[in-house]
Amino acid sequence: MVYEFEGRTEKEAIDRATETLGLEKDDFDVEILETRRSGLFIKGYVKIKVHTNELVSAHPHEAEEPDEQGEAEEKKKGVADMTDKTPERKRLPAVPLDTNSVEQRMITFLEGLIERMGYSGAVSVMFREERKIGFKIDSDFSPILIGKKGKNLDALQLIANIYAGRMGREDLRIILDAENYRIRREETLVRLAYTVADRVRENRNSVLLEPMNPFDRRLIHTTLNDISDVETKSEGDGLYKQVRVYYRGGRG
Repeated sequence: MVYEFEGRTEKEAIDRATETLGLEKDDFDVEILETRRSGLFIKGYVKIKVHTNELVSAHPHEAEEPDEQGEAEEKKKGVADMTDKTPERKRLPAVPLDTNSVEQRMITFLEGLIERMGYSGAVSVMFREERKIGFKIDSDFSPILIGKKGKNLDALQLIANIYAGRMGREDLRIILDAENYRIRREETLVRLAYTVADRVRENRNSVLLEPMNPFDRRLIHTTLNDISDVETKSEGDGLYKQVRVYYRGGRG
């Protein structure tokens, strides 16, 4: 299910989502659609899209592609001050893997999938959290399994989450990593965001970044959220959208 929420800050928008949907923050993925810093005569504004497999009782402005009239009506509603109701994330204790456990079945599935791709690799549990399990892949073919810009790794992660759903665990989110790629990718994107922001501020124009998955786009948005004269916005359709970074005085 897909929902959209707005707030003066990202935190406020996410808080509104957790309260309205009756879910915890870890129960859904957040994609930032638009962000605008507050100023002397301008109110801060953040618009997010929430993706979740959880069943909820409320269905606020649900749509994959909302029309312009719906967006305008939502902006007129405004948002109320909210307190942080996101519970502290709990680490689950490490436990031995049972052969019939979800973790062991996932490991067997992933290792078999990699083998059917023509490669070899060992999969192990990287971390355990409530409704989230991380797995790491150790392989001599990690660069291939990761792929360009992590697209192969993203594809494997998507398949793993589909398999978890077929095991009856739609509530469980699977994270895959190899050679600490996701950490290294995050560091690279943060550096890119600041470099592009400097260029935009100097030239008073806009820069359109390469297509990125929702996680990478969110990282760009949040990294630049505190720079007062720079704004970001996602553009395009589908999973891999582009982020435009533009000078606050004009969109270039």
